[in-house]
Amino acid sequence: MPDYNVAEVHEAIAAALPDEECLVFRDRRLTWQHVTDRTRQLANYLVAQDLGCQTERQHLAQHESGQDHLAIYLTNGNEYLECMLGAFKARVAPFNVNYRYVAEELLYLLKDAKATVIVYSGAFAATLAEVLPQLPDLRVLIQVTDDSGAELLPGAVEYEAALASMPTSKPAVVWSPDDLYILYTGGTTGMPKGVLWRQADAFVGCFGGVEVDSLAEIVASAPGGSRALPSPPFMHGAGHWISFMSWNRGSTVHVQSIPDRLDPADVLGIVQREGINLLLIVGDAFGRPILEELDRAQAAGQPYDLSQLQAIISGGAALSAPLKQRFLAQVPHLTMIDGLGSSEAGGQSSQISTTAAPPTTGTFPMIKGNVVLSDDMKRVLEAGDPEVGWLAKSGRLPLGYFGDSAKSARTWIAIDGVRYSVPGDRARLRDADTIELHGRESATINSGGEKIFAEEIEAALRNHTDVHDVVVTGRPSERWGNEVVAVVQLAPGVTPDTVGLSTECAKHVARYKLPKAYVFVDKVVRSPAGKADYRWAKQIAIEHG
Repeated sequence: MPDYNVAEVHEAIAAALPDEECLVFRDRRLTWQHVTDRTRQLANYLVAQDLGCQTERQHLAQHESGQDHLAIYLTNGNEYLECMLGAFKARVAPFNVNYRYVAEELLYLLKDAKATVIVYSGAFAATLAEVLPQLPDLRVLIQVTDDSGAELLPGAVEYEAALASMPTSKPAVVWSPDDLYILYTGGTTGMPKGVLWRQADAFVGCFGGVEVDSLAEIVASAPGGSRALPSPPFMHGAGHWISFMSWNRGSTVHVQSIPDRLDPADVLGIVQREGINLLLIVGDAFGRPILEELDRAQAAGQPYDLSQLQAIISGGAALSAPLKQRFLAQVPHLTMIDGLGSSEAGGQSSQISTTAAPPTTGTFPMIKGNVVLSDDMKRVLEAGDPEVGWLAKSGRLPLGYFGDSAKSARTWIAIDGVRYSVPGDRARLRDADTIELHGRESATINSGGEKIFAEEIEAALRNHTDVHDVVVTGRPSERWGNEVVAVVQLAPGVTPDTVGLSTECAKHVARYKLPKAYVFVDKVVRSPAGKADYRWAKQIAIEHG
């Protein structure tokens, strides 16, 4: 099948749907033509600064980039997705920046990525100013005006002014399927790493693109008419994956009005007002507050109208079975979808729950291209093999980690001539049709000679009604080497009951896996995208040892 560049696909769909809504944020309702014009203007501005592709792919190693890199240091908004698409159109590689980083973390990321352009919100200007003198590759600064009232940093240009200074003509570059999309990992278990995707591979592996013979067929498969709301931050892959996936179907992407945090009333208000068909959340960290808002509105006699909402997808973290059941009880026509994927492999599988298909947690259907590898990563396991191995994927995969050939070689391996991505998820192939996911190796606890998977214990504890949130980690133990510790945020108004928690946990996992200790906290720390921060949890467990 031909390879496609993300920019050329978007332009082709835009030509077919010029007056349909493409991107909605607050009072901005941008048509496909508006988005085309604005992203071309941004691309032309970047090209005018001599930014773009400096070395073509065929002259580079897998872990190298020949393009300039654009850091997107923004909260959600129309500018975020415009920056991604505009960079693609300039042959500049965009990458995500966690806007919660302090100066030291921000400096590491921007230096590691060799950022030549930074587009940032005014609210982050002060933090960025601390690190600017230490960024030798930086050439262009673009500041997005926001409610902070921050003045432009020295040498920066205002975002709308930059766009207005440029024509809406197609940039004078030739787009290539080899042009890069860079996705930095979250860094909740280690230092962030930049995953290099060819756009042609990301189009299929991350953005839900179809592999067909022509752009005309892609356009034909994108009729438009549906509306999507990705509620997680775009700075993590799940949010902008769903956005581009929706665009590749001709759909309208909506952005929440309060973009710097999860506001359930804002999210549900948009779902109701705009007739959203697809809502993206991240696991229980998003699901629980949204359910609580649904309950509040129902009790107040002002229930939300969710009649147009067809599906809720949880990406980046699993949504527990009890919460899926609550959603289906509230909105029986819903389809609940758990998405399985990673920065290093793209989308891998999805688990679907409806009122007719009772919800579960931790199992996924086997999809073509996925395999489970043996513990030594030397063979593909057969269905029913009891060994807990490594979930792996072949097919459309990233090139490697930017600037790190050694780590790349450990994550993307070859067996019998087939290249696989092995992001670090432990799994068992229960049968020919079912993957049993055990969790990330980086969150695995070796206790008493047994491997215990933190996410499995977390899922078991979430069945207890007293548990509002939980992260499981390990801490050093003289007896066990490491012992399992559950860091628990209790539901409001309940008192700690460790016996009750262990009793519930024992209904779902073997007794040797039960937490040896519980630490109760006012609030479990998670990333803005709802992912568990295992480094924080480990520190809390050690401090309370």
